[in-house]
Amino acid sequence: MRLALTGKRVYRHSIAARFSHWLWTLAMLVLVMSGLQIFNAAPYLDASDQNNPARRVLSIGARQASGAAQHPAGVTQFFGHTFTTTGVLGYTDDGQGSRAERAFPGWATLPGEQDLADGRRWHLFFGWCLSLAIVVYLVAGAIRKDLRELILRPSDLPKLLPMQLYYLRLRKEPPPHGTYNPLQKAAYTGVLFVFIPLIILTGLALSPGVDALAGPLTALFGGRQFARLWHFALMTLLIGYFITHMVLVFATGPWNNIRSMVTGWYTLGEHDGVGP
Repeated sequence: MRLALTGKRVYRHSIAARFSHWLWTLAMLVLVMSGLQIFNAAPYLDASDQNNPARRVLSIGARQASGAAQHPAGVTQFFGHTFTTTGVLGYTDDGQGSRAERAFPGWATLPGEQDLADGRRWHLFFGWCLSLAIVVYLVAGAIRKDLRELILRPSDLPKLLPMQLYYLRLRKEPPPHGTYNPLQKAAYTGVLFVFIPLIILTGLALSPGVDALAGPLTALFGGRQFARLWHFALMTLLIGYFITHMVLVFATGPWNNIRSMVTGWYTLGEHDGVGP
């Protein structure tokens, strides 16, 4: 039956799903770049409820190299370990054609030059765009009854290891699954219902306005410095998810995957599921 379905085109992604997917993608890109711009204004993370160098987890900066004629050296400290990162982090592209002391380079931030106020504006606007994309995706999925195909169920748990073995080419066939395999369900469940809500909440906890109106939210995350640490850590995990997602897109047929997210139509492969 599976072989008979190979090559069949199915309508997999609704207009709402495609709209929210591309809005989510754009929002995440802008949020990461503007977030790095904001980080540059205070290039450190502390595991504390306030600025506390004794509990510093990460700091990125520059120090003067020996010899007055030499440029500063970029330095990154992570859990007390120091690394020289000149040209990459600490002392790097200033976004204006030169080099300066800044944590992340101009090509990775939005705006490229150091501008905290504009960075916050970009971050706030696309934070709302991300929230809109998630709401549209969840509501549309619930209406079309597609959302249940994305959620990891107890019956999927025994299939996680066999699916991983299949991806590692240690198993010839994946375990039986529907539209999304168990590893995809685990990733989507974690991102949609854990990581994204926590990123939004920690971001709100960092806002002085929200802190004034809803102090307990900031306190829940251990104070603004701790909330900043969680926010940055969650962003790093989401970047890791995005990289893994792109690797799998290209490993399982980039044209078919990208076309389906543009037109909605997906061509089934030999091991693709068609339903829940």
